[in-house]
Amino acid sequence: MTLSLSVVLLAANLSVWLGPVWLFSAGISLGVGILLVLWGILWLVSRPAARAIPQIIQEGPLVPISYAVLVLVGFTILASGTMSVTNVVDSLNRLPAVGQTQLEVEIPAQVEDLEIPIEFRADEIHRYSFSSDQDLRISVQTGKAYSAPLIFVEGDEPYMWTPASKIARQFDGTVDTLYITNESDAATLLTIDVLTDVEMPEVHQIPIVAASVVGLYVIYLLLYALLPGLSAIAIATAKEAMAQPLFLIALLIGGFALLCFVYVPYNTFGEDVKVLRNTGFETIMALAIMFALWTASTSIADEIEGRTAITLLSKPISRRQFVLGKFLGIIWPVLVLFVLLGLVLMVAVSFKVVYDARETANPNPDWQLCYDEMMRVVPGLVLAFLETVVLASISVAISTRLPFIPNLIICGSIYVLGHLGTRIVQSSAVQLEFVGFIGRLVALVLPVLDHFNIQAAVAGGVDVPAAYLGWALAYCILYCTVAMLLALILFEDRDLA
Repeated sequence: MTLSLSVVLLAANLSVWLGPVWLFSAGISLGVGILLVLWGILWLVSRPAARAIPQIIQEGPLVPISYAVLVLVGFTILASGTMSVTNVVDSLNRLPAVGQTQLEVEIPAQVEDLEIPIEFRADEIHRYSFSSDQDLRISVQTGKAYSAPLIFVEGDEPYMWTPASKIARQFDGTVDTLYITNESDAATLLTIDVLTDVEMPEVHQIPIVAASVVGLYVIYLLLYALLPGLSAIAIATAKEAMAQPLFLIALLIGGFALLCFVYVPYNTFGEDVKVLRNTGFETIMALAIMFALWTASTSIADEIEGRTAITLLSKPISRRQFVLGKFLGIIWPVLVLFVLLGLVLMVAVSFKVVYDARETANPNPDWQLCYDEMMRVVPGLVLAFLETVVLASISVAISTRLPFIPNLIICGSIYVLGHLGTRIVQSSAVQLEFVGFIGRLVALVLPVLDHFNIQAAVAGGVDVPAAYLGWALAYCILYCTVAMLLALILFEDRDLA
């Protein structure tokens, strides 16, 4: 009886937790549409190049991602009849017109109905404020500012409205002009601050998702076109790694574990979704790191020990291209793992909100809550991927000299010390000079992996800002560059014969 009731409740909330998935899929569909437009333009410019692109993608490591993208595009089309597509389209069209508007206007003394052009919709207002050191009367109709002001601003007392205010919003419809009356004998500076947003703020993520899809394929094709030798090694390495049983095992174990985590009772008094996100990050990253270490050893160390690398280097391929191509060939399958398992985690988190709602004070959550929780997965996946890339770059450098087991031990030690480095430095406050020296040495030489740790943000329910992701990406690129330089130095004088 309990099981049948649960099935009925979850079926009733199907649109609640699938709505966010559809909105995310709409962003992917938009990205696919942009790619098709770009491909059509290329067809008009160079048909041979346009014909080659599908074959390049079909023979590369992005095939699983392409299949997942096509599935989500199909889901977007099939589920459009149950979603408010009109509201989504209207909100997308309004995105360029909303945001924060700040104006500072000099209001002369003894002026009536001074026109100030400003455009916004009343139903899109999130807050607004007017401030001046003189009394002002504000209206949206000429001739009304003095006799029937919409807003009366007292000098040195800002007039502010928010949805939580007890006063009325005052504005209605579309506003394109404000009329200001200043009765005082002194000119004053009027500061206007209006914050507006679209009816469905969740559509802000659609262009970002679309840009991510376009960027992924464009970067892949640019690398193929600009660095053909390096890309050939990378694609061959990636395809060989993805053809191994370990890749499929990692996908199956990861997907099964993420789905099972939904039904695990964490007993956290309403924080189960946060625990699911954090557990999902750790699961995906652990599988990806293990796969990256194994691939680095089999594609570099084993080829060197088996004397197959010398055959490859006998062709017009330099040692630099060999190392960098192997590194890029490891990153592509790792990216595929993160994308596919990340999609499963996002769906699981959205479903978890509805699944746990039966036992909370909010048995009927809205789809916006599911969407917010689902989109908080993305920054964590990005940071976990960057951490995996850093460890993969170290593993590549080690693989030029050592086999899998020492590589695993060293990278495991670096992983532990990389997360403990900042804590060791902080512990130097107890006046232990040796501890402080070790902490500074670890922080200087080894990567500070705590930069990619999102557990605190997950626990606090805080969104990770885009600026932080940018700095984390810069740190990842910097450390990977150092690791690749070390790999080139170690491999340069390695005897392959």
